[in-house]
Amino acid sequence: MSAVVPAAALAGLLALAACGDAPAGKGDPVRGAQLHEICLDCHGTGPYISTERKIKSRDALRKEVVRWGDYYNPALSEQDVDDLVAYLDQDFYKF
Repeated sequence: MSAVVPAAALAGLLALAACGDAPAGKGDPVRGAQLHEICLDCHGTGPYISTERKIKSRDALRKEVVRWGDYYNPALSEQDVDDLVAYLDQDFYKF
């Protein structure tokens, strides 16, 4: 399940991946917010604030980020996932 990612977005994602300085397994919400800019190419923040949202736990949030992260080529790294989950949880979900 790979999607074509615009060259500029892919270049930005790769640059962020190369400079990630958060320890493995620790999410960096600031970096997650930067990574999330790429997600906005397909959707806004509406899915996170909807009263009908399907994500009900941090584990479910992580699974969903991993699922959608597989659409990128290259797929999101574990650190990217940690950072995105940290950002989304901090700014929207607050689990």
